[in-house]
Amino acid sequence: MARVLVIGGGIAGAATALALHRAGLDARVYEAHPDSAEDLGAFLTLASNGMRALAALDASAAVTALGFPLTSMRVLDGAGTQMARVPLGEAADPLLRYRCLRRGDLGSALQAEAVRRGVTVRHGARLVSVEQDTNGVTARFADGTSASGDLLIGADGLNSAVRAAFAPAVRPRYAGQQVFYGYASAVGLPAGDACITMVRGSAAAFGFAVSPEGETYWFARVSGAPLPAAEIGDGTSAGWRETLLALLRDDDTPAADIVAATGDDVLVTRATEIPPGSPWRSGRVLLVGDAAHAASPATGQGASMALEDAVVLAKCLRDLPGTDAALARYEELRRPRVEHNITVSGNISRGVSSPSPAGRGAAPARPGEEELARLLDWTADLSARP
Repeated sequence: MARVLVIGGGIAGAATALALHRAGLDARVYEAHPDSAEDLGAFLTLASNGMRALAALDASAAVTALGFPLTSMRVLDGAGTQMARVPLGEAADPLLRYRCLRRGDLGSALQAEAVRRGVTVRHGARLVSVEQDTNGVTARFADGTSASGDLLIGADGLNSAVRAAFAPAVRPRYAGQQVFYGYASAVGLPAGDACITMVRGSAAAFGFAVSPEGETYWFARVSGAPLPAAEIGDGTSAGWRETLLALLRDDDTPAADIVAATGDDVLVTRATEIPPGSPWRSGRVLLVGDAAHAASPATGQGASMALEDAVVLAKCLRDLPGTDAALARYEELRRPRVEHNITVSGNISRGVSSPSPAGRGAAPARPGEEELARLLDWTADLSARP
């Protein structure tokens, strides 16, 4: 049984380990953080394609126990007028419905499911170097320990140490917006209607959904020059609230009231992306998820893309004769789709194009949905071309 070292135990890493384990490979996860509690503040939406990937991993139950479903989306203009209301994804299938949940909860659930199935997960393992030869690959960690295997998967996110080991010139770039996240209670909005509302405001893009318990999950995307890292680190929730309120008050929408009702858990990040065409692979080392193809959050596809990666990679390693052929096939199948997402999402963030009516979370158009379903069908052989 081939041994695969997975660097990073977040969403991409845990899902990759689950998929590799299901494909009969010996996957071992090495996570730099001392526990699984990472990115606890921000939330995300898993689109139908991400939920389909979870189903392929037989991991739907672990995730549908978290968060709440979204079955439709409405779009408001700055005057509060409803411009559209559309179903989201495959809303008729409970297994494939969009899901809104906290990022840290998703990563923890996937990691716990991997451990439950027998995958080894080691915390506090911060990668410092990668060495490889014709016989295998070795990861060395800051505590002086090391691990060796046949293949190493870099699932360690936007600022990937694995990527830095073989492609140090590749750096995340700013995609044109700051992104704010928060949670509000007692706003007076309908609870549990399974609808996400997108507001095309005059000074910011805003979105929100209300949980069955009445908690409002919200985000705002604000265009402009990137905030310095020090300013982001030194900022306070009260300060971010006032910044947003100054941008939202002129619109006749619920956005300002939602932000005003938010407590001390407002987060802000810079929308970033990995430039298309960046290398994903060096010999026995491969990048997946944000480490390979991070995109601006405007399409809401980051986590769903990582889950797709996990399924397709495991199936390629299962179905193709030899690691080189499997990794080449994986990149052939994945690169057009994820780089299309980088481009579309980046254009939205920079104001180059407008979101489609399907809006946030709409699955990128390449490959076609029928082909994507085949790629994510665990029983379909990826060595055979359609």
